Amino acid sequence: MPSVVDQQRLEQITEDLVQLYEVHGPPVPIESMLQRPPHEMWEELDINNLSGSFISIGDRYAPRMSLARLFARQIASSEWGSKQALSSLVHDEEAIHAFARMLVMPASLIRSLSEGARRRDTNKRLFNVPGAERCQRLRKPAC
Repeated sequence: MPSVVDQQRLEQITEDLVQLYEVHGPPVPIESMLQRPPHEMWEELDINNLSGSFISIGDRYAPRMSLARLFARQIASSEWGSKQALSSLVHDEEAIHAFARMLVMPASLIRSLSEGARRRDTNKRLFNVPGAERCQRLRKPAC
């Protein structure tokens, strides 16, 4: 997990991206965000040209997490990411995974859920994330 300061910075960057992409509810459109960078903030990526070898398929929603990690790397390695002091994330798998979880489950969208939608099975489906990733994002060891 990134340090507290790094984590707070990643949370803020995630919220900035949520605003920039005008995401108002789950699921976060990771695929289109990756393909259509705003204001040329990073290089556009055609996911049709990607090899499927990097995609995890252990869970129904695992491919989304693979794309989220790719998106996190794309952001961190971009010139914009460098200006945000994210370059060091590229070599830190744990931080990339944490950032990817933030991207698919932004704090503001988690807070906006009704009590019923916060239930395990409901928010897993709302955000389209694997259960283990959801638990790590919510910092609930046994969920």
